[in-house]
Amino acid sequence: MSFNINELFSVTGKTAIVTGGSRGIGKMIAQGFVANGVKTYITARKADACEATATELSEHGTCIAIPADLSSDEGRNAFVGQVREKESKIDILVNNAGAAWGASFEEYPDEGYDKVMDINVRAIFMLTRDLMPLLTKDASTENPSRVINIGSIDGLRVSTTDNFAYGASKAAVHFLTKNLAVRLAPKGLTVNAIAPGPFESKMMEHTLKNFQEKIEQENPLGRIGNSEDMAGLALYLASAATKYMTGQVIALDGGRHLGARQD
Repeated sequence: MSFNINELFSVTGKTAIVTGGSRGIGKMIAQGFVANGVKTYITARKADACEATATELSEHGTCIAIPADLSSDEGRNAFVGQVREKESKIDILVNNAGAAWGASFEEYPDEGYDKVMDINVRAIFMLTRDLMPLLTKDASTENPSRVINIGSIDGLRVSTTDNFAYGASKAAVHFLTKNLAVRLAPKGLTVNAIAPGPFESKMMEHTLKNFQEKIEQENPLGRIGNSEDMAGLALYLASAATKYMTGQVIALDGGRHLGARQD
């Protein structure tokens, strides 16, 4: 048995998919994978942005863009078909693509609620299901493939913002993670979730523009998350060091979901 740190935490030679990988948290994770020897497929709805990010990251390794709208059955089926044409096995699936919708409780629109739940919960379930043949190929409980779902601390605590569907969807992602962890373990898959706090992303752009100083003052560690924080945890969850870890929801938020800074 080897306890060599380079082997224990290595991801070199693996193949990964990162949804919503053209920007924000998805891009941070893809950057970490590509820089450490993972052949990484990224997908996003906007083809130009997806291709641009893949070109940028390919300067440091192998990153391939497959633009797709995973919120629709047609888009998901087309994406899965393209992946199957290129690969016979996938080692890591990062379900990161997501959406948010803010509105007051009294005015919260049906279409906004449905959009958030469809993209944030339904798409994760369906894509994981459809990629199962690739994820389970040569996988075992001793050498499992990995599914990493991106939840949120808003699925762990009640947010002060009017993001009703978003918080509910992320809580659902956390429970779906636990459910799939139990169901898929015999097939050689681990399923874990990252619950981020504030990170620089398109989704957080408006909030950080107006409230970043307040957010950082309230955070126990006094700052928002950065790309190294996110990539580091994703690499850990994809490495041999966590092959016995499954069904966990890990908050990556500087401790903010536990309470405000105590000075």
